[in-house]
Amino acid sequence: MKKLEKMLLLLSLLAVIAVVARSDAAALRLHATHADAGRGLSTRELLHRMAARSKARSARLLSGRAASARVDPGSYTDGVPDTEYLVHMAIGTPPQPVQLILDTGSDLTWTQCAPCVSCFRQSLPRFNPSRSMTFSVLPCDLRICRDLTWSSCGEQSWGNGICVYAYAYADHSITTGHLDSDTFSFASADHAIGGASVPDLTFGCGLFNNGIFVSNETGIAGFSRGALSMPAQLKVDNFSYCFTAITGSEPSPVFLGVPPNLYSDAAGGGHGVVQSTALIRYHSSQLKAYYISLKGVTVGTTRLPIPESVFALKEDGTGGTIVDSGTGMTMLPEAVYNLVCDAFVAQTKLTVHNSTSSLSQLCFSVPPGAKPDVPALVLHFEGATLDLPRENYMFEIEEAGGIRLTCLAINAGEDLSVIGNFQQQNMHVLYDLANDMLSFVPARCNKI
Repeated sequence: MKKLEKMLLLLSLLAVIAVVARSDAAALRLHATHADAGRGLSTRELLHRMAARSKARSARLLSGRAASARVDPGSYTDGVPDTEYLVHMAIGTPPQPVQLILDTGSDLTWTQCAPCVSCFRQSLPRFNPSRSMTFSVLPCDLRICRDLTWSSCGEQSWGNGICVYAYAYADHSITTGHLDSDTFSFASADHAIGGASVPDLTFGCGLFNNGIFVSNETGIAGFSRGALSMPAQLKVDNFSYCFTAITGSEPSPVFLGVPPNLYSDAAGGGHGVVQSTALIRYHSSQLKAYYISLKGVTVGTTRLPIPESVFALKEDGTGGTIVDSGTGMTMLPEAVYNLVCDAFVAQTKLTVHNSTSSLSQLCFSVPPGAKPDVPALVLHFEGATLDLPRENYMFEIEEAGGIRLTCLAINAGEDLSVIGNFQQQNMHVLYDLANDMLSFVPARCNKI
């Protein structure tokens, strides 16, 4: 009887340990770094690069919508890298580090692999499948292979029966390789790789990769709704991120699954009212993006006279509003952007700065010793209001000779409105995929 009691007690303890282990593993943590972190750039350079990246990204989002292509950061003409955040993890046993573009607009996760036939330069060694004891090439008869836009059964030099893929993006970048599985390792609490590990995740081993990637990325991490995305493969109902200020160098936490203290003020998780708005599934749109319903904009105390139809997604897939990790500045339709600028000029007692420099933003001159006094900026969503802190829409610049400027960090775009990551900084943003909700709350992201 005592043996039976001991056995039952042991089984009970094992069950408790298993539950605790599952609870601890429920939220996988990654850390992300901004593409411009640690480059020693001036505030003027940061603003210029962010504006240029945002315009380029918006153009590709629009072209991708028209061409039924997926969306990916790529190149632009002045050599500024079109990458916002890199997430850090490792693949294989033993782990080999990779750093991937965080992209909420595509689903395939891939990295460059050795031996690479045509690859871009990267600072880390390319992932070497032969050095991983847990690496496996996937066969082409799997549904996950057949569901790719383009895949085939490898022959000759590829190897018969393996899943060969080609994954194209809106800017004509492309990765071609074989679909594989391996163990992925994520960050520990001190941001070092070596925390939780998950076996048998599917990813692309890119051997032919064409596009301009110049931010030391090794590939892309897909966070969209697709079957190959990181959230889908990990079978988590949600993911979240909390972007630290781009003017600093501290890493930003990214969670796959809800951490138990998500909105705990003590953990830096939130110090305000949690706002939530619906994530809208639009089957008519070609973008694998996260749509929300933007209703209007307030500057100061004035709700601008903008019809809600300006922000609505049309039946032909044009228009609409998305929240995007890969766009820096919020992009508004040109007519809306002009109304916002006019309202700022009318309500700001500072002089508009007329400059022939490369800055295309609306900027105001700030007198020496004065604190910039600008009107509030509020975005109204279905069921939620985002009252932006000043540092999330105004960018402070000090010019040569001590001239100080404060600039509106918003761009004019076309019919697609995009809520950029600059407006999301120091905000814990949760994508609740199970309930199709987007939630956000102000947070001390460097404390999470």
